[in-house]
Amino acid sequence: MSNDVAEQTNSMIANLKEKTGRTAEQWKKIVAAEKLEKHGQIVKFLKSEHGVTHGFANLIAHLSLKSAAISQDDADLVNAQYAGPKADLKPIYDRVLKSIKGFGRGLQIAPKKTYVSLRHKKQFGLVQPSTKTRVDLGINLKGKKPTGRLEVSGSFNAMVSHRVRLESPKDVDAEVVGWLKEAFEAAG
Repeated sequence: MSNDVAEQTNSMIANLKEKTGRTAEQWKKIVAAEKLEKHGQIVKFLKSEHGVTHGFANLIAHLSLKSAAISQDDADLVNAQYAGPKADLKPIYDRVLKSIKGFGRGLQIAPKKTYVSLRHKKQFGLVQPSTKTRVDLGINLKGKKPTGRLEVSGSFNAMVSHRVRLESPKDVDAEVVGWLKEAFEAAG
């Protein structure tokens, strides 16, 4: 499956009826009837009352709330980040997403205007094309001492504790994936 957020979302929507027994429109009506307004409330309701798995409950909640987190706008945000002189950096982003895909339930990819937030209940990392030649990977590993490539985030971004500078897809190696996994688990 592609790492493109919009493609992943469209695939889940296409499989919704087969996997849950209802279409997106049917689920939105059920959620609307409950008058739930918060994402977490909707997910909890769908899981406990309807036995929907977390991934599909999360999708239905986003659809019900018309969240920008799963729209075509996401693909547009990512494409804009890697347009023009930063186009050659997109394989680095793709490699990061591929490396975290198997981390488990609760993983959320949330594109913003200048970066992509990596979440598991709370943000555990972010991917940002910072220059024409480098992607900065921000990781939340509070209390971990910086070593080698794992540096203190400093002025890069206050939402993460550490930064790793990535200049090619091969820089997303086992060490980097290990740090991401550690941050993912700590965030959940």
